[in-house]
Amino acid sequence: MTSNYPHIAFLGIGLMGAPMTRNLLDAGFPMILWNRTTSKCEPFSSEATIAKSPAAAVANADMVITMLESSDVVEQVLVAQGAIEALKPGALVIDMSSVQPSVARRHASLAVEQGAGYVDAPVSGGTVGASEARLSIMAGGTEADVDRARPVFEVLGKCTRIGPVGSGQLAKLANQAIVGITIGAVSEALLLAARGGADPAAVRKALMGGFAGSRILELHGQRMIDRDFAPGAPARIQLKDMRMILDEARAEGLTLPLAQQTHNEYLSLVANGHSDVDHSGLLLELEHLNGALLGSLGRGPKE
Repeated sequence: MTSNYPHIAFLGIGLMGAPMTRNLLDAGFPMILWNRTTSKCEPFSSEATIAKSPAAAVANADMVITMLESSDVVEQVLVAQGAIEALKPGALVIDMSSVQPSVARRHASLAVEQGAGYVDAPVSGGTVGASEARLSIMAGGTEADVDRARPVFEVLGKCTRIGPVGSGQLAKLANQAIVGITIGAVSEALLLAARGGADPAAVRKALMGGFAGSRILELHGQRMIDRDFAPGAPARIQLKDMRMILDEARAEGLTLPLAQQTHNEYLSLVANGHSDVDHSGLLLELEHLNGALLGSLGRGPKE
């Protein structure tokens, strides 16, 4: 093992954390892992150390990466369970979870009190991007701290420094607004076309060549047609992100009608028992609202 590689503590070995850990281990980084459900760390037990607590995981780490579900969970792990207090001087915390910008700023202040650095670095790209090491990483922090993290980021995808601490989370909120609203638009467009008698698969193919073409139409449009809603990014997480978007908008005195409507649709989707479907499963709520299934349409003009 190359001694120049920083030792990484990775907290959160879930849908995103597991493939990210795999890529970091393959790149040669020495790692210590922690997850609330310890069994999720087991596939890596022959290559990494498994810690019994967040504080134990970070105690000797040069870099601490968190990939956790929400602001509340990050707060629980970093603060309530003592991870920040256990940091060694000079360590760097890299929070790759999606949290409120205000939470990122507060955690950065706590890290500085311990003599550590902090970068908020949420990602876009989902489980596919995590597996294929092509995540879009949106980093907030000082230039020096982001530069320290770049060797890690280069293993996981492509990093863009957005600005000071909290800026990465603002960029992620912008990303999730576009993702959520566009998933809604693709759902409505395909259902509309199918209802009138068009083949939704052919419509998607045609639209990919024009201004309506997008990564959402390409990947999630196909998921809708295939009815493949195994979670890459669960609907409950998209709902959490839409709620954060609206909270941030209110704090800044903004009204975001499209984000509000998309939030309401995800809220209904989750309330109807679909919290763990992929966020492209918003189609299910639209089908429920209209009493029609996409796959049963498109066989000719309705009478």
